[in-house]
Amino acid sequence: MMKTLWYGGPIYTMGKEGEKVEAILVDEGRISKVGSVKELKSFADEEIDLKGAVLYPGFVDSHMHMIGHGENLSRLDLSDVTSSQEMRDRLMAAVESHPQGEWFIGEGWNENNFSDKKIFSRYELDKISQLPMILKRICRHAMVVNSKALELAGITKETPDPDGGVIKRDEKGEPTGLLMDEAMELVTKVLPDFSEEYLERALVKTVEDLIARGITGAHTEDMGYYGHYSKPLNAFKRVIGPNRKFRAHLLRHHTVFDEMMKDGAAYNEPWVEPGPMKIFADGSLGGRTALLSSPYSDQPTTHGVAIHSDEELNRLVELARRHGEAVAIHMIGDLAVEKALDAIEAHPAPAGKRDRLIHVCILREDLVDRIEKLPVELDLQPSFVTSDFPWAADRLGEERLNWAYAWKKLLDRGLLCSGGSDSPIEDVDPLKGMYAAVTRRLPGETHEGYLPEEKLSRFEAIRLYTVGSAEAICKEDIRGSIKEGYDADFTVLDRDLFEGEPETFLHAQVKMTVIAGDIVYQNLSVLDK
Repeated sequence: MMKTLWYGGPIYTMGKEGEKVEAILVDEGRISKVGSVKELKSFADEEIDLKGAVLYPGFVDSHMHMIGHGENLSRLDLSDVTSSQEMRDRLMAAVESHPQGEWFIGEGWNENNFSDKKIFSRYELDKISQLPMILKRICRHAMVVNSKALELAGITKETPDPDGGVIKRDEKGEPTGLLMDEAMELVTKVLPDFSEEYLERALVKTVEDLIARGITGAHTEDMGYYGHYSKPLNAFKRVIGPNRKFRAHLLRHHTVFDEMMKDGAAYNEPWVEPGPMKIFADGSLGGRTALLSSPYSDQPTTHGVAIHSDEELNRLVELARRHGEAVAIHMIGDLAVEKALDAIEAHPAPAGKRDRLIHVCILREDLVDRIEKLPVELDLQPSFVTSDFPWAADRLGEERLNWAYAWKKLLDRGLLCSGGSDSPIEDVDPLKGMYAAVTRRLPGETHEGYLPEEKLSRFEAIRLYTVGSAEAICKEDIRGSIKEGYDADFTVLDRDLFEGEPETFLHAQVKMTVIAGDIVYQNLSVLDK
């Protein structure tokens, strides 16, 4: 393999703030040497001049759903809808061209963006279409369906709420069409089977989109949602590999984890790698199913929803330990964090592994004290701040805001943190995530930021998506930094993210994406600028 010299622009190591090197030599997919151009030039078979562009360790999304992202690129996207009337109009237009006999699926509605906060009912959807219809909320912890979907799922007035889920009902006890958390499974389990070809098409769309955004890898949760685990796993192995390079780290849902371990499921490392057991402890703050230790300030009748009993949560963590694995637990509310920590403390992580605490949006001082003592990594989504505020303050009340979305305090306590999008729930663009971490406001807004004391420095924000994502999978010794012996995964931008106004993050363009030393994406429109 050719030895390639990269030089001609700032090369940030992300080892410590401001640290740069002049040149790097890449050999067989890894960084073999770092130093000056003069020192390394004689070793190179070829040279790549950055021409002033800026090279960073490859950006990695530490939490997303790759197949779901590809599906979202193909389905009706409702995430930017700002009124209930607009949502109705979008649906009316979309169903006109939808194939007869097929389920209609829309993605991403958020009633918090509507002035009337309207959540559609089954009866309103019935007026739009008699096709079975599913509209997934932005958080993916709630959906609204029409009467045909309820009929096919066998959901009636007599259907009890499943454990960890809620079937919303009207004053007569009839289902309204709104299903929350585990209740959604009643409908999704009657969806037609997904073919491997369908999953492969979604993954191809995703990989093409991610590399164009400078993303070299993703930690993704897709096992357990598309029929037998072998379907999505085979799709990953066929789509990603030496001929389409990308690094996918697969979290494995608890419903398929034991079977995958007993079957000795094969992967395709270093492109497709096995990850921890994924468990949901609670739901979402937007849907008021995040589990809080005291009632919601704007709806005192509920504390949220525990997806599992304490006994079941303990059983799942213990199961992961029997297989020598870590766990990755979705926990948004403070009571969910407390219950997850109880289980983790009762069943410590295996040596050399880190458990992953996903989201950790609402904490307490005592919980952080406990977290500090554990081998864990906190999987943060900076864009949750800009999506959830200001209504998150209404849900929580003033007294709980001190440890809400407290990214800066967590880093200052020395906790390991990574950055992800949770796409398709949030925009997958890592530069927008970094901007959210640094400013804690939406593009175009001019206020000081939501809970501005929790703003991160630029170095801290970029580190979430580089070193932090490597730490999340215990690979900080080979990924996430520009060092000798590390994987040659790079994100090359047309500007320096450490200079200028914070809006630099929004204006930056990807010039190249490099994985294992190979240029997998080039933006020809900016290459010569």
